[in-house]
Amino acid sequence: MLIYNVTVNIDDDVHEDWLAWMQGEHIPEVMKCSLFESNKMFKVLTDDEGHTYSIQYRCDSQNKLNRYFEEYAPKLQEEHSNRYKDKFVAFRTILEEVS
Repeated sequence: MLIYNVTVNIDDDVHEDWLAWMQGEHIPEVMKCSLFESNKMFKVLTDDEGHTYSIQYRCDSQNKLNRYFEEYAPKLQEEHSNRYKDKFVAFRTILEEVS
């Protein structure tokens, strides 16, 4: 199993809007791609600046993940960037489940 992890630090002045948009629109759009098994969102508690979240999408194959990156990710990431320009920092990691 692979986990596509997106960690986002969002500015305080757009935090509430961002959280509602992520839960109500963005994450459902990602899941509509039908390439991920499930998702979870976590609030990072060890960050003292702004609001940081980890959104994790579970995927059962590298092929599906590659397809997501090629066919869906650019548009979805652009929508996020346009909506919250200069109000966030994000980084992405791919994790492989070991046990």
